Amino acid sequence: MRQPYLQLLISLFYCVVSLQRRRLLQELGDQKIPFLAPSDRGFQQLWDTSYSGLVLRKSCSLPAELHSRVQAALLTLRRKGCLLKDLVRVRDRDVFTAVSRALLGEPGHTYRYLDTRLFAIPWHSEDIDVKGQNCCDPDLRAACKALWELNTFFCTDVSQLKEGDRLTQWAKGEAEAKQGCSGSKQEGEWETEFKHSFNVTLLNYMDPAAMSQLKEEPYYGMGKMAVGWHHDENLITHSPVAVYSYSCPERSSEGSSSDKACWRIGLKVAWDIHTPGLMLPLESGDCYYMRDDLNSTHQHCVLAGDTARFSSTHRVAECSSGTLTYIQSRCQEALSNLHTDPDTGSHRLVALLPATLQDCEEIHNEVEFEWLRQYWFQGQRYARFCSWWTRPMEQLEKDWKLMETMTMLFLAAVEEEDQAEEGRREMAEILLSALTDRHQQRQTWRDRCHSSLAQTLPPEEAPVDRPFWGVDDPSMPLPFDLADIINRVESLLWSSLTGACTLYAQLSYQYFLISKKLKNHIEDA
Repeated sequence: MRQPYLQLLISLFYCVVSLQRRRLLQELGDQKIPFLAPSDRGFQQLWDTSYSGLVLRKSCSLPAELHSRVQAALLTLRRKGCLLKDLVRVRDRDVFTAVSRALLGEPGHTYRYLDTRLFAIPWHSEDIDVKGQNCCDPDLRAACKALWELNTFFCTDVSQLKEGDRLTQWAKGEAEAKQGCSGSKQEGEWETEFKHSFNVTLLNYMDPAAMSQLKEEPYYGMGKMAVGWHHDENLITHSPVAVYSYSCPERSSEGSSSDKACWRIGLKVAWDIHTPGLMLPLESGDCYYMRDDLNSTHQHCVLAGDTARFSSTHRVAECSSGTLTYIQSRCQEALSNLHTDPDTGSHRLVALLPATLQDCEEIHNEVEFEWLRQYWFQGQRYARFCSWWTRPMEQLEKDWKLMETMTMLFLAAVEEEDQAEEGRREMAEILLSALTDRHQQRQTWRDRCHSSLAQTLPPEEAPVDRPFWGVDDPSMPLPFDLADIINRVESLLWSSLTGACTLYAQLSYQYFLISKKLKNHIEDA
C-alpha cells in the first residue's frame, strides 16, 4: 500500500532533478562553470573553503601488503564473473548500469539504489561468525576477507580524523609522497583499532575501451564521464563514504603509462553555478573520504581515464528495513496472526482487527516485492558465486506462501454475510487496496522480466519471474492474476454502498413522515 506512493515520490523527484538540470543548462547557455585542478592557483583554498569534507589519502600511506591483497581480491572477483551490470529502474524505464558491480558486506545486509536491491556477499572475516562458511570457494572467500581488511582500515582511519583535519589533502599528500610516506601505519597496527562504521562496500569495475560512448561532463567541461553527477543514496545521514581506487595494469606495451590519462573525481556544490568545481586526479591505490554532510550538500562524478579501473566504495547503508533479520521479524509479525491446527493442518486468522489485517497485507507485499522478486530479478547470480542467501530466500518464500493463505482467509471473512456491515466494509476497503497494489506490481515485474533488455542477458544472469504459478496450480490458495478477485471485492463494496444508500433513503423518508406528523400535531394544538 505504501509502494504506489513511494513510486510517485520517486517519479516526482526525478522530474524535479530533470527540471533543475534543464534550468542550469539554460542559464549557462554556451558557457562553462570554471573548475580547478591541482595545478591551478587557488586550488587548495577552494578545497578548504568549499569542499572541506573531502579527504585524500595517497596510495603510499597505506600498508603495502594491504594494497597487494586488495588488488588481488578485486582481480579475483572479476575473473570469477562476480562483477555484473545491474538492470536498474530510472524514470520508469529499465537501463543497464555503465559499470559492473558487486556488493560485499555484513552477512544478511542489502543495499538499495535505483529501485534495485543488491544482496551482499558476506565478507568472510575471522572475527565474524558467518553461518555457512562453505558458501563459496576458498579463493572467493579469501577475496572477501581482503576487502573486509580494507573496510577495517577505513573504519579506523576515518574515526581517527578530527574535525578540520585534512592532513592528507593534496598539499600534504604531495609532501608525503616526496618523503616516502614515512607517517603511514605499520602492517597489523590498524587491525587492532577496528571500530564499526561501514557495513557494506559497493565494488565497481569499468573499462573505457569497452564502452561505445561516454558522455561529456556538461557543466564544467571536465571531460568524459564514467559515472555522472550524483549523491550516493540510501545512506545514514551525514555518514562518511570511503573509496579505494585501483587502475588496472596495462594489458599491452603500446604507449607508456605517463601517456595515459588518469582517472579523476569531480565535485560540485549541488545545483550551484557560482562556486567553481573541483577536479582531483587519482593514482592507482589512492583513497578518498567524503565526510560530514559532503555527500548530501555536494554531488560527485567519476571522470574516465584510459585504463580499466576498480573502485571499492565503503558505506554506512541505511538498513533499518534492509537486513535479513529485519524481514524475518516482519514475517513473524504477520504469521503470528495465523493459527494452524496441529491435528488437521487447517488454518484460521487469529484476529480480524482492521489494523492487524492491514499490517499483515503490507508485510505480504513487502516480502514479495522488496525481497523475493528483487532477488530473482537478478537471476542466478548469487547462487553461482555464493550460496549464503539460498536457504534464507527459500524460507522467505515459504513464509510468503502462508501469507497467500492469510489473504485467502481474509477474503473469505470479507465475503462472509454474517459480518457486521460497517466492519465488513472497512475490511473490504483494506483488502481492495492491498490486492490492487499487488496486482499492479506483479504486472510491472512481469513486464520487466520479459523486456527486450532482459532478454539480452545470458540464462544464468537473466531475470526470473518468481514467484509465478499457473491458473490451476493446486498448491496455491489464490491465483497469480488477481483481477477477478478485485472485481469481487469491488462488487461487494458497491453492494454495501448501495445498501447503505437505500437505508439512508428509508431513514430519511421515515424522518420526513415523523416531522410531518409532529408539525401537524403542533398546528392542531
